[in-house]
Amino acid sequence: NRGRAKYELGNYEGAIADYDRAIDLKPDSVDAYFLRGFAKGRLGDHDGAIADYSRAIELDPDYAEAYFLRGVAKGGLGDYRGAKSDYDRANELKPDNESAYYFRGNAKSELGDYDGAIADYSRAIELNPDYAEAHYYRGVAKSKLGDPDGAETDRKRAIELDPALKGH
Repeated sequence: NRGRAKYELGNYEGAIADYDRAIDLKPDSVDAYFLRGFAKGRLGDHDGAIADYSRAIELDPDYAEAYFLRGVAKGGLGDYRGAKSDYDRANELKPDNESAYYFRGNAKSELGDYDGAIADYSRAIELNPDYAEAHYYRGVAKSKLGDPDGAETDRKRAIELDPALKGH
């Protein structure tokens, strides 16, 4: 709990130290590995985050959020195939997480699978119609596939939902 409190205050190094201690005391603590991975991710330590999420998954193979965040960390390292694989598993385990579909759409887009990206962005929007970034990047994917009208419709909706996207 002290690690969580430090994390919430933005003291990620302190949180990691507390999670280290928690793991020393209870080496099979799924939550301690998961939360330490989350703190490492906030510090940009993607490799460390991946290692901790992987350990959490070893301890609990059905931990959807660990797969999702390990995918985010892999994407941060440019490993879009690995990220997509983790998002696939996260979506299998928890099919109502719009963020996992959105991020998988990003990975597919990076891999050049714009049809797949559009399908994932559409699923994210189905789950959360106000997901501005999903509208925006679905429009980008539509543009890549030569659908300027669809791209413009999505771009307008995204900016309507989040005016900060206008500068993208």
